[in-house]
Amino acid sequence: MFDIHRVEVDWGGRPLILETGKVARQADGAVMATYGETKVLATIVAAKEPKPGQDFFPLTVNYQEKAYAAGRIPGGYFKREGRPSEHETLTSRLIDRPIRPLFVDGFKCDTQVIITVLSHDLENQPDILAMVAASAALTISGVPFMGPIGGARVAYINEEYVLNPTVDQMEETALDLIVAGTSDAVLMVESEAQELSEEVMLGAVMFGQQGFQPVIDAIIKLAEKAAKEPREVVVPDHSDLFAKIKEIAADDLGAAYSITQKTERKNAIDAAKAKVVAALITDAEDAPEAVVVGDLFKKLEAEIVRGRILDTGSRIDGRDLSTVRPIMSEVGILPRAHGSSLFTRGETQGLVVATLGTGEDEQFVDYLEGTKKATFLLHYNFPPYSVGETGRIGSPGRREIGHGKLAWRAVNPMLPAHHDFPYTLRVVSEITESNGSSSMATVCGTSLSLMDAGVPLKAPVAGIAMGLIKEGDRFAVLSDILGDEDHLGDMDFKVAGSENGVTALQMDIKIDGITEEIMKVALEQAKGGRIHILGEMSKAITEARAELGEHAPRIEVIKIPVDKIREVIGSGGKVIREIVEKTGAKINIEDDGTVKVASADGKAIKAALNWINSIAAEPEVGVIYEGTVVKCVDFGAFVNFFGARDGLVHISQLAPKKVAKVTDVIKEGDKVWVKLMGFDERGKVRLSMKVVDQETGKEIAKDEEKAEKSE
Repeated sequence: MFDIHRVEVDWGGRPLILETGKVARQADGAVMATYGETKVLATIVAAKEPKPGQDFFPLTVNYQEKAYAAGRIPGGYFKREGRPSEHETLTSRLIDRPIRPLFVDGFKCDTQVIITVLSHDLENQPDILAMVAASAALTISGVPFMGPIGGARVAYINEEYVLNPTVDQMEETALDLIVAGTSDAVLMVESEAQELSEEVMLGAVMFGQQGFQPVIDAIIKLAEKAAKEPREVVVPDHSDLFAKIKEIAADDLGAAYSITQKTERKNAIDAAKAKVVAALITDAEDAPEAVVVGDLFKKLEAEIVRGRILDTGSRIDGRDLSTVRPIMSEVGILPRAHGSSLFTRGETQGLVVATLGTGEDEQFVDYLEGTKKATFLLHYNFPPYSVGETGRIGSPGRREIGHGKLAWRAVNPMLPAHHDFPYTLRVVSEITESNGSSSMATVCGTSLSLMDAGVPLKAPVAGIAMGLIKEGDRFAVLSDILGDEDHLGDMDFKVAGSENGVTALQMDIKIDGITEEIMKVALEQAKGGRIHILGEMSKAITEARAELGEHAPRIEVIKIPVDKIREVIGSGGKVIREIVEKTGAKINIEDDGTVKVASADGKAIKAALNWINSIAAEPEVGVIYEGTVVKCVDFGAFVNFFGARDGLVHISQLAPKKVAKVTDVIKEGDKVWVKLMGFDERGKVRLSMKVVDQETGKEIAKDEEKAEKSE
C-alpha cells in the first residue's frame, strides 16, 4: 500500500530521519522529518500552469504549530488553532527566504509549502527541522528547485559554538543564530547576539554552514530514491525584444538613475517605461505581452545600475560604496509620550515612541513549550504614504512583523534586567518616509526613544543595511542601501549593534549564495557605518535620562511573605481592589511575594505601600510612625499608626509634662508622631508621643527629656 523511502543520518549527536511515501501522498512532495521526538510534516504543491498574465512567482510558505504536538489544548474560547501567531509567521519567513532564490527563473506557477509541527519533545526546536523538511519535500517534488538547502541553529556557550542547541541550552547562550544555504554558499542568516565581535559572528555562520552539510547529503540520498521527474520550464528567448527596449530606453534610464532625489527619479523612470510601452505594446489588452515588456524593462534597469556601480563605484544618489546618507536625530518631540524620537537618514524616516507600562501590560504569549510573559514589545508600522502611495490599512503583514522582530532582536540584549527596571516596555515605530532600510531606522529610533524615556540601556544601538552587486568574480559591497539598490541588487544584509559588538544580523541573498570573503568585507564595512551612525545619534542624546518623564508611571518594588499574599489580595480580591480604588495606584503581586506598585503620583504609591505593609508586615518596636488620633478617652488616646493597626498612647505618654486632660493635648483627627514602645502581657500595642518631637518626627534625646521634666 505504501512505497516508503527513509534516510537516517547522525546530526549534532542525534539521529535525523527523513521519510516519504506514507503520509500526504497526493502532494507533489511530502516529507516527514524526525529529530529526537520532534516530528514535522512538510508538503509542497505547485500548480501545473501559471495564471494568465502572471508577472511574479507566487510562492507561499505556511509554518503551523499544533497544540497537540506538545500535549496541550489551545487557549481561548474556541479551543482550536486560529490565525498564525507571530512566532509561526516569523518561522514561515525564515523558511521562505532561503528557498525563494533557488527556483528556476521563469517558473511562475502558484506554489504552496505547508509545514506542520506534529510532535514537539520540548528539547529539539522544530523551526530548523521544518526548514530541513521543506527543503527535502521541494527536492523530491519535481518542481524546478535548484536545491537542496540545509539549515542549522548555532549557539555560543562558554566561548564555544554549539550546533542545534537544545531548548535548555538556549537559556545560557550569548548567541542565537540561524543559517541556511547550499553545499558551498550561504543564503540566509538570522541572529540575536550579546554584543559579539564581527569575527565571532562570521565564525558562527561558517560553523553553521559546515554543520548542515550532512543534512544536504541526506536529502540528496532521499531524492535518489524517491524524487519525481523534474518539470521542464521553457524560458522563451526575448533577446531581440530586449535589444529594442535597450535601444529605446537605455539613454533615458541612464539619465534617470543620475537623479539623486527619489520622487524625481521615479517619475523619470516611469516616463521611460511609458515610452517603451507606447512603442512596443500595440494592444493594451494583451497582458502577457505587457508582463514580458515589464520584466525586460526591469532587467535593463538592473543592467544599468549594476554596471555603473561595478565600473565606476558611483551609486544612484552619487555616493561612494561606503558613505552613509545624512542623518538627523531628535528626541522628546511628543510632549505626552514617555519617550519619543524622530530618526531621519536620507529619505528614510522613523517616528518612534516608547511607552512604559506595568505588570498589567505584560503580554502573555502561547508557545508549544507553554505560556510566557513578554515585557518588551516592539511594533513596526509601514503606512503606504511613506512611499508616496495609496494602500490598504489593516492588521500588520508578514513584512511588518518580520521588520519589528529584527529591531526587537537588535535592542533586546541591551535592555536592563527586568528585576532592575521592572517596567513593561512598548515601542512603536511609525515609518513616515522610506527609501531603504526602514528596519534599521527603527533600531536607531528605538534606542533614542528608550533613552529619552529614561530606560537605562547598557549602550546605544544602531543598525545599517548593506547591499551587494556581484557579476562573476567582480563584486561591490554597498553601505546604507537605497530602495532601488535593494530591488536591483543581490543582497540585503542588515547589521545592528553597539560600539562594542553586534546584537543582530539578518541576511537575505537573491543569487545562489555568497562566500565567506564577501561576508567578511560586508561585516567590516558595516562596522564602520554603524560607528558613524552612533556618533550622529549621540548629537541628540548619549545615555538614558536620569529621571523618567512626568507622565510615566513610577514603580516601587517590595517583598512580602508568601503566606501574607492571600491577606493582601483578600477574599475574591476585595482588599486589593479597595487599595487600588482608594489610592489610585496599580498593584501587581507575583507568586514569590514580589509586589510592584505603580503610579505617576508618588503620594499614591506611598499610600498603597503603607497599606500593603500594614497588612503584610509587623510594626517594629523602637520605630517612630506617623499616625492619626481615632479616639480620645480619659486614660489616653487610640492612634491609627500602621495601616489598619491601632495602639494606645496612655495619658502619661502624651507629653513630657504631666497632662491633666487628654483633650488638652490632642483631639480626634490630629496627625501625630508615635514611637512603638512594645506590647503588654495581652499583646496590646503601647505607644508614646512624649519621646518624639511632634514637629520633626524625630526622637527627643534623653537629656532634653530630663530637662523638660525638671522644668
